[in-house]
Amino acid sequence: MNVLVTGGCGFIGSNLVKYLRKHRPSWKVVNLDKLTYAGNLENLTDLENDPQHVFVRGDIGNRELVDHVILKEKIDAIMHLAAESHVDRSILGPEAFIVANVLGTNVLLEAARHARLSRFLMVSTDEVYGSLGPTGLFTETTPLDPSSPYSSSKAAADLITLAYERTFGLDVVVTRCSNNYGPYQFPEKLIPLMVANAINDKPLPVYADGTNVRDWLHVEDHCAALTLALEKGKKGECYNIGGDSERQNIQIVKAILAVVGKPESLIKYVKDRPGHDKRYAIDASKSRRELGWAPSHVFEKALGDTVKWYLDNRPWWERIVSGAYKTYFDSQYATRLKG
Repeated sequence: MNVLVTGGCGFIGSNLVKYLRKHRPSWKVVNLDKLTYAGNLENLTDLENDPQHVFVRGDIGNRELVDHVILKEKIDAIMHLAAESHVDRSILGPEAFIVANVLGTNVLLEAARHARLSRFLMVSTDEVYGSLGPTGLFTETTPLDPSSPYSSSKAAADLITLAYERTFGLDVVVTRCSNNYGPYQFPEKLIPLMVANAINDKPLPVYADGTNVRDWLHVEDHCAALTLALEKGKKGECYNIGGDSERQNIQIVKAILAVVGKPESLIKYVKDRPGHDKRYAIDASKSRRELGWAPSHVFEKALGDTVKWYLDNRPWWERIVSGAYKTYFDSQYATRLKG
């Protein structure tokens, strides 16, 4: 099989490319990535001489390029991960999220439809469901109720994708995952940001009182689920993917401080962001039942391993926070501290 992975140099995308090359070695993986601030080709240096990994730098919104890649590489299916994905940035500038996440998805769907591809996998987020109270779980039938420009753009992309199955008969599957963690995550997200700040004795900005709850999913477990969804998912269906690891944000931050041996006095509570969802929790029983998938990582151990990865790979993220991305990173960090 020849698979086009969009956003294959980002956090989840690069882990997925590595996963596919390891667990589906006969597949050719074509990686289409624009290499915006969070896309890093360095994530895939171990595949630079792999003939079954083809990297193409380009924008998913460029229909001519997408058609060319599909034809040249004889693409059978698309795994669509390319997206603007940071909630805080979507509040500061929503337009980029609409362009990339909605219009870009539509370009890919049109290309897939006209090329008669065997499957289009839309990789989405549990944030499309909005916020839960203290009890309950998101199921695939939970009404969509997004709170931010980011989650709204993903909800729109989900609905457009499902409409292509109903209207045009395109074979589509939508997955919605909980918060991912693991190696190669851009240090604007909670875990790598807290690790980087802690070891440099910088304040760790935590929104409100830190009691917002997220379900945490190791990125390798997510990649396994995506692969099974591509292979076994039913046409026109949605699948929730969660790690069964609900934790308050403040619990995560304190656990990181314990691993790196830094004091909790570094925690700085800041003004909550607008529309901050209180709790996410995933019911992934459909994925277990229909895909034969289950998470394999135990959160406490996997979190420790993840923190250790960032400690062992300081040059990777230090180039981000002190090099080409320094102005961007510093501005995002300052914005969070100000609330």
